[in-house]
Amino acid sequence: MPPDHHPSKKPPPPSMKLLPRRPHDKPLTFKKYYRYALWLSLSLYLFFSSFSPSSSKLSSSQSPPLRIFVYELPPRFNADWLSNPRCSSHLFAAEVALHAALLDSPARTLDPFSADLFFVPVYVSCNFSTVNGFPALGHARPLLSSAVSLISSRFPFWNRSLGHDHVFVASHDFGACFHAMEDVAIADGIPVFLRQSILLQTFGVMGSHVCQDAEHVVIPPYVPPPALDEFPSPEKVDRDIWVFFRGKMEVHPKNISGRYYSKKVRTEIWNRYSTNKRFYLKRKRFDGFRTEIARSVFCLCPLGWAPWSPRLVESVALGCVPVIIADGIRLPFPTAVPWPHISLTVPERHVDQLESILDHVAATNLSAIQRNLWDPAIRRALLFHRPMRDGDATWQVMKELQSKMDRPWRVRAVGQSDGETWRR
Repeated sequence: MPPDHHPSKKPPPPSMKLLPRRPHDKPLTFKKYYRYALWLSLSLYLFFSSFSPSSSKLSSSQSPPLRIFVYELPPRFNADWLSNPRCSSHLFAAEVALHAALLDSPARTLDPFSADLFFVPVYVSCNFSTVNGFPALGHARPLLSSAVSLISSRFPFWNRSLGHDHVFVASHDFGACFHAMEDVAIADGIPVFLRQSILLQTFGVMGSHVCQDAEHVVIPPYVPPPALDEFPSPEKVDRDIWVFFRGKMEVHPKNISGRYYSKKVRTEIWNRYSTNKRFYLKRKRFDGFRTEIARSVFCLCPLGWAPWSPRLVESVALGCVPVIIADGIRLPFPTAVPWPHISLTVPERHVDQLESILDHVAATNLSAIQRNLWDPAIRRALLFHRPMRDGDATWQVMKELQSKMDRPWRVRAVGQSDGETWRR
């Protein structure tokens, strides 16, 4: 309350004297009352507005309000694998990128008793096969099991929640089923010790599937941001390739099972369009393939063994309209990336109509799709930067994890301190 209206009735100090009111002294005017009323109203408004619901909403310039404890595991679980430089740069390297970003994240807490979630950094994708250069995943289950045994014996946090608040990365064809062949992956399933945890995985499909039968977040495959920095903004590029695809396209099945790669979709694309001059289709590897993507209008993104492909991220990042040919695929971060407005989806059974479909799009709404696609925020949402940037893929993961914190078994008891356990 302003000093003029202080209701004190104490006698004045000895050094002060009360003077008699002079006849010309006037009481406080209405103008002065109005000034103090206005001051009080403004103060109350600012005070209460700071607690309004809108102020608690997450904006793109804020880090999601999570507290994540990152386990410091022996180097055999992670750092030792980095001796091979491919470990931190290949399409499965989200496990490395997320770990690095979380170590520097403002959401990281060094006090595990104050943590909301616990990140377990195990690199299972870096055991590269000498036969074909792809990761051999036979060691994944025992390596992860060993990590869980370690943290559950040295810390109380796994046992108190049975792993519900622990986060793992499974950036492989069929996630934590750890096999590239779907039938084998389904038969093996997710390891029992991971089924209660949260999995960050590239695999996602509509409906039920054994390999997503756990709490999970669909994340994008890893594409190194520095490899994209050399390219100009998408809207400034001259696109002289109409339809582009470079990758494995079998004419005959070559795997031991006798099955066609990509459910024969890529074979069908090759057989129908390899002689069509409007389709730039290449089966050989080429280190400069990203320059080809950057020159293309449409980039085909057919399934491989699994529905997802790094071409999804590369196409978006380089401004080429992704043509997704993978029935039932579930794409990462749909609230941040408006997939229906930046890409095309063609059913696998309609590959024979691909040319007419793309011609129709070009004649109707291609310009609108490109304008949406070329928004820098969309590109940023699919790339894992180190350190984390506002709105990037790690930031989106944090936002998705934050949305899972309202599940009943994660709610702390009223008045419970940070050092106490979760209650179910």
